[in-house]
Amino acid sequence: MSASSQASAQKVLVFDFGAQYGQLIARRVRDLHVYSEIVPCDITAEEVREMSPSAIILSGGPASVNAEDAPLVDPAIYELGVPVLGFCYGHQITAVTLGGTVFHPEVGEYGPATLHVEGGALFEGTPTDQTVWMSHFDAVRDVPEGFTVAASTDVCPVAAMENAEKRIYTTQFHPEVKHTEFGQQILSNFLFNVCKLEKNWSMDNLVETMTAEFREKVGEDRVILALSGGVDSSVVAALGARAIGKQMTCVFVNHGLLRKGEPEQVEEVFTKQFDVDFIHVHAEDRYAELLAGVTEPEQKRRIIGTQFWKEFFAVAQQLETDGKPVKYLAQGTIYPDIIESGARKTGGKASTIKSHHNLIPFPDGVSFDLIEPLDHFFKDEVRELGLALGLPAHIVYRQPFPGPGLAIRIIGAVDKEKLEILKNADAIVREELDAYNERLFEETGERNSEHSCWQYFAVLPDIKSVGVMGDERTYLRPIILRAVESSDAMTADWAKLPYEVLGKISSRIVAEVPGANRVCYDITPKPPSTIEWE
Repeated sequence: MSASSQASAQKVLVFDFGAQYGQLIARRVRDLHVYSEIVPCDITAEEVREMSPSAIILSGGPASVNAEDAPLVDPAIYELGVPVLGFCYGHQITAVTLGGTVFHPEVGEYGPATLHVEGGALFEGTPTDQTVWMSHFDAVRDVPEGFTVAASTDVCPVAAMENAEKRIYTTQFHPEVKHTEFGQQILSNFLFNVCKLEKNWSMDNLVETMTAEFREKVGEDRVILALSGGVDSSVVAALGARAIGKQMTCVFVNHGLLRKGEPEQVEEVFTKQFDVDFIHVHAEDRYAELLAGVTEPEQKRRIIGTQFWKEFFAVAQQLETDGKPVKYLAQGTIYPDIIESGARKTGGKASTIKSHHNLIPFPDGVSFDLIEPLDHFFKDEVRELGLALGLPAHIVYRQPFPGPGLAIRIIGAVDKEKLEILKNADAIVREELDAYNERLFEETGERNSEHSCWQYFAVLPDIKSVGVMGDERTYLRPIILRAVESSDAMTADWAKLPYEVLGKISSRIVAEVPGANRVCYDITPKPPSTIEWE
């Protein structure tokens, strides 16, 4: 069943031509309280008619419309009487499909550009000159019959065009990105002025829809979930609990490398608040033995990852032995995971950025059907969904945390003493910066990850430093504080924390953490560094 089938009587279909921004378009529509979803670009007009959309948006894409293998659109789409909005490739494919021409100018256009508006419904309430975000080399030269030019730039003669009679509007620029000054107003004009839609969709609608979908897909079968305690897997667990209850088994593999208090918090939430079959695997001693003396970061990662799946599949096989066969494996894969791997479910047109980190090494003879209910959503949408599902704030707003846990925040070999030092120091860092972020939220009324701390933690280097405590010299470990501002983790800047906050963190760590006598602050942005140290 499509998510839209229950979400709302009105919906916007976003045709995916492989744009890195494709899902962002659907997101921007949802931000305006209208339901939207992604469909493949090669969907037929008849299939679209059966879905009864209120509007269609054609995404951008990396291809050239003049290439032999360029993605096409069914021309009959434009004859359905459904309003159409196209961006970038969607602008160009509309032009060539309906009889216009696209050429390859001498100069491309990338980044901010000044748009000169000549009129049209999309630009109502916006200035004549405005900043938009361009990313193209091809450009429309001749508009199709019935179209007029609505805007241009100094480089692009047809930066926007429209056929008001058929309600077809396209732009060469990207209204969906925040760099386009009035992008959300342009989208709003299309949805509410052109399409006459209503703001009738909310996260509560989504909870009901996703619950019904989950229940319908699973039926009477069983589901297993690797519950890390992070936001994504916790939201899937909460959704599964709501949909199918104890048909879902949540396997929490405790490798002993989590932050202070986290195993207890996870167990309490998923045994007392949600009705699922919860299994806590205490693997701390096995991991400690495997990691003893290992200093190379990638070797740590391999050991931790390999052992995790051994622990997880041992539980899955035990369930089979106990007469509880499992058909589905649920995962907390979110949309950035999909887009960065190029493993798109909506046509597979995107360029690959990096290997998908959620690939699973199934042992011989073991396989599951996958359920990935979050794969159309961004991290902040997942957090909002978690709140709507009743997850506590301390899980919903939990810091991003690497799968190998504290093992890669301890430089060098991992042992019990180092883990204890780092867990205690990190707990102070999180407590103080949680409070700092909360103060910013109270002052501004918004949780803006680009102005508050997005991620913050402690690192334990493999060195010791001299210090003085009381009348005695000490030779103990320094703690490195890492705190960054970011919106997507692709780039990050070090957080400009007030001196009094830094001072309090430092004094508390030195006073309260046995084995630490110094605190350093990492002020390197990403790039050139990474957020994590290993």
